[in-house]
Amino acid sequence: MTPTRRELLCTLPVIAAAVQRATAAPAKSWRPKIGILCRYTEANIEFAAAEGFKSLELSVAPRSRLDAATVTDEEVEKAKSLISRSRLEVSVLGIAVNHTAPDATERTRINTYVGKVIELAGKMGVPFLATMSGNMPGRPFQQQIDEIVRVYSEKYFPLCQKHKVRILWEPWPEGPNLATGPVGYDALFKAFGNSPYVGIQFDASHLVRQFMDPIQCMRDYADKIYNMHLKDTEIFWHTLRRCGINPPNRMRWWRYRIPGYGEVKWPEIFTVLMDTGYEGSMNIEHEDETYGQPLPDGNFSEEYKTGFRMGLRYLRQFVPA
Repeated sequence: MTPTRRELLCTLPVIAAAVQRATAAPAKSWRPKIGILCRYTEANIEFAAAEGFKSLELSVAPRSRLDAATVTDEEVEKAKSLISRSRLEVSVLGIAVNHTAPDATERTRINTYVGKVIELAGKMGVPFLATMSGNMPGRPFQQQIDEIVRVYSEKYFPLCQKHKVRILWEPWPEGPNLATGPVGYDALFKAFGNSPYVGIQFDASHLVRQFMDPIQCMRDYADKIYNMHLKDTEIFWHTLRRCGINPPNRMRWWRYRIPGYGEVKWPEIFTVLMDTGYEGSMNIEHEDETYGQPLPDGNFSEEYKTGFRMGLRYLRQFVPA
């Protein structure tokens, strides 16, 4: 039977939709790289590769194996070769210092060293330096912001441009830091304008323990987040309800945990990352005392390794291998 005109008109949109689905480009697979934060040692690199991690944040503190003031070009090339053979990438170099230290001698020392770290990142092909913003306790807030902008613009940005490195702020509230959440972010990004050399290393655990909303913060600053720390915060509610956030006897009411053992809403975190098209790396920052500590030489103890394994096992619910 020949179809009627009405039947043809009703069928055409269905056919067109089917053709569009058939010819559309396949959806892009969301596979950000999960890694670990650690000191550089051969044993730590071998562990990360064997366990299926793909990314590294490496500490470049003075007197570490990657001390930017003393590491030689030969040592850098050796480290790069080992990391490459292990099929890992260094997504971030990390250092916690006060870039605007009030003491002039200390500030000069820090600024000089950070300059060498930026150069080291360039040699290693690492795009990000993770740190704190800097602060000047006791000074007016805006004065501190202005000084941070001045120091970065004079001391760091010429090197960032040369070596293609962006400085990221982690929201660590105990550190020399104003970039601990939206109030600091707003002031800093406004002061820096559209600078391509600053951004955020997001860590939901720090916002949780400050009773901020990490989910809304991620949505508000999605275009400024270039790297992620994966860490959780456990709140001892039974203690907090008795002592508050400033107990006179310094009773502990929170602690850091590996992902999945605290208050962070990880399904919501990863939903935001997928919705906003985040494609950066994300590294487990293991500060969970229930799984031990690294050894004095920087290598991982067996107990400490278990923490990383447990964290990765939990995160695989949200991020495919």
